[in-house]
Amino acid sequence: MNRPSILLTSAALALGTLVPMTVAGPAAAAPPAGGVAAAPAYDPPAPGHTHPRVLSVRGAGVYRIGASLAALTAAGHIGWTAPGCGTVVNAGVTGSWAGVLLLAFRDGRLVEVGTATAPPQSPAGARVGMSFAELEAIYGPRGSMISNDAGDAEAYLVRVGSRVELFTGHPIRPGVGYFQVGLANYVERNFRQGGSC
Repeated sequence: MNRPSILLTSAALALGTLVPMTVAGPAAAAPPAGGVAAAPAYDPPAPGHTHPRVLSVRGAGVYRIGASLAALTAAGHIGWTAPGCGTVVNAGVTGSWAGVLLLAFRDGRLVEVGTATAPPQSPAGARVGMSFAELEAIYGPRGSMISNDAGDAEAYLVRVGSRVELFTGHPIRPGVGYFQVGLANYVERNFRQGGSC
């Protein structure tokens, strides 16, 4: 499926490539000093592990919809930023979400959180890598397939008040390739209109 934005496509592909390489790299393959090999990224986290597991319409961890870019940057939670369209700033994160989440801020406030990895998953258990039929089985009448205005891409949309969960396709295989949450007037509108400001 076509992505509404070249930036999002590049970011999704980069995340989809970087995360497995990081997990499968020599440091992850070698047992730690105690002699026990590290668990694969898809296993439940070990006790005390801080990697977040859920991405909801509220956000994830400190990355809450409506949060201030300035405050998150001052607290050391933003790893990089890149200008977007108009007053939009795209950002990468630090800590346990680094390499997992991409953010979009409009007018200095967080309006979208997205991922091309699994975990995280939605509160209902939906995640990247699932088929759209699996999403329909999870959400039932709460969600629906939608098309963009150009008619060349489809996505699965779940509304939660003024916010949405949006699952878009993968550029080279069937099923969900990107999972994003945030304000409907930003997330859904960008999908439908192709990255409008």
